[in-house]
Amino acid sequence: MDEFEDDAEHLQPSKTALKRQMTALQKLGETLVELSDKELARMPIEDERVREVIHEARGIRSHSARRRHLQYLGKLMRGIDPTPIEQALEALHQRRRGNAEAFHRLEQWRERLLQEGDPAVQALLEAFPGGDRQLLRQLIRQHRREAEAGKPPAASRKLFRYLRELAGED
Repeated sequence: MDEFEDDAEHLQPSKTALKRQMTALQKLGETLVELSDKELARMPIEDERVREVIHEARGIRSHSARRRHLQYLGKLMRGIDPTPIEQALEALHQRRRGNAEAFHRLEQWRERLLQEGDPAVQALLEAFPGGDRQLLRQLIRQHRREAEAGKPPAASRKLFRYLRELAGED
């Protein structure tokens, strides 16, 4: 009998492992508090009390009160399965990374168009056959006139919006 009891003790997580899990759940709760309302609505949180505590935490400005509230949120999180929430957060982060990469690609196209002119327009039209060559050239000329006159870069912004539309990012 003693051998089985010793084995059972070794199967239980250590105090340090339990604390690590609790800290991870609290951090997960903090991440949920930082999400926008729209993003939070997409999270698969079935426990309504957890949702309420997340909304309450957003309104707390006192550092120590917020910390205590987040600890309470971590305690509530122990009662739910965090796996679906973690997966949904990972999908959200992947989407954000994809959006940022697409944004940077469009910025690079805009800079290339403004620096190189017609050769870049031709390369862009090869990459996006539905583009309007005349509009692109017009926006590039307008940008150069604005830059020479020291005006705000309105044409550059219009060009970026057009590139987003062309790439289907709207």
